[in-house]
Amino acid sequence: MTTALFPRKAKSLRTSLFRVAGSIITSIALSLGMGAAHAQLYVPLSSSGQENFKYPITVANFAGPNGQEIADVVAADLIRSGEFEVNRVEAVSTDSAGTPNWSAINALEISSPLVYGSSTGGTVNYGLLDPVQQSIIESKTVTGSNARRQAHRVADAVYENQTGVRGVFSTRLAFVSGKQLYVSDSDGQGAQVVASSNSSIISPKWSPDGQKLAYVSFESGKPVVYVQDLASGNRTVAANFKGNNSAPAWSPDGSQMAVALSKNGLSNIFIISAGGGESARQITNSAEIDTEPYFFPNGSGIIFTSDRGGSPQIYRSGLNGGNASRVTFNGSQNVSGAISPDGLQLVNSSLRGGAYSIALTNLGGGGDQLLTRGPNDLSPSFSANGMQVLYVSGSNLALVNIDGTNQQIIPSTVSGISSADWGPFVE
Repeated sequence: MTTALFPRKAKSLRTSLFRVAGSIITSIALSLGMGAAHAQLYVPLSSSGQENFKYPITVANFAGPNGQEIADVVAADLIRSGEFEVNRVEAVSTDSAGTPNWSAINALEISSPLVYGSSTGGTVNYGLLDPVQQSIIESKTVTGSNARRQAHRVADAVYENQTGVRGVFSTRLAFVSGKQLYVSDSDGQGAQVVASSNSSIISPKWSPDGQKLAYVSFESGKPVVYVQDLASGNRTVAANFKGNNSAPAWSPDGSQMAVALSKNGLSNIFIISAGGGESARQITNSAEIDTEPYFFPNGSGIIFTSDRGGSPQIYRSGLNGGNASRVTFNGSQNVSGAISPDGLQLVNSSLRGGAYSIALTNLGGGGDQLLTRGPNDLSPSFSANGMQVLYVSGSNLALVNIDGTNQQIIPSTVSGISSADWGPFVE
């Protein structure tokens, strides 16, 4: 598989580039799924950062159907963010109008904001209380297809109210295991197969609207880029040019893709229509391997991986081609780059001291830092709010905050995960 994709390069280079682009990793993943009515177990890893201030919050069991499950998921979401110190209490009593019983709350001796609410099955009424001032900070009604989706929306509201940053608990993850492409909730739960192949699948990438997934399959005997519509289940071919078609990346408006094509015998970056077709505009023109493009959020240019300097490193280019500038300098290899939603930071997998770790680079200057310490941390992508990074550690889903804290394994019932991508905000 690797030799076919990069026939001109030495085996070690071909293998490292291709494996980081999402080829199959054979180590066994931990299966840490728990019952739906309980908070999920997240396994902390050693952190390269320092512990920061955490917002104190108390989550009460919700009244009504699935009330404890909703509260469990809300609490687990806030804990997983690494920004909250969560306390749990039983359901808060209210009158028929939903007004909290302040005397009962006072008896709990709670000083932190209190999350409470009630479920009717189809909707959840959520409130955030200030027990000290005996006031309601915020109240909302949220909907969702099931209790977990409703809980994620409540957690989003709490997170944004307390931090001023939009929550990402309602977003979704896409990841690959062997010949199947999965989509799950942001906590790794509820994984469902959305595409299957008779050969390996790699390089999943969310469309900007979260309705489609681009990926690469080898089912035709060579890498071809496909697009899966999640609502209809329909699949279309985005790139099937002569030679290899790989490493899809959506433009910010979703109308185009940057892909790596070897249609001219060399691996270069091209711009194509996301809907497919025969037109492909060449962006890079290198005698070496150019692959793994990624658009800047404002559409002004791309980054990509190239070994034109002798080893795989990340470069930056405008959409009209021209000279590309090197972005990464620390590490013998830097691959699989992704740009933060604000366009100011780069995250990638960096080979240092024999280990692939996740590195964060400030594109405006100031150098880089390692968020993880490997040994096999690959396929990074930013959360939609830019506060966390999803990646594959060994063959497990994992995440880390952008300050290097809160590194943890995300439990999943799916084993052997090889590549992943964090989806956009859900409207």
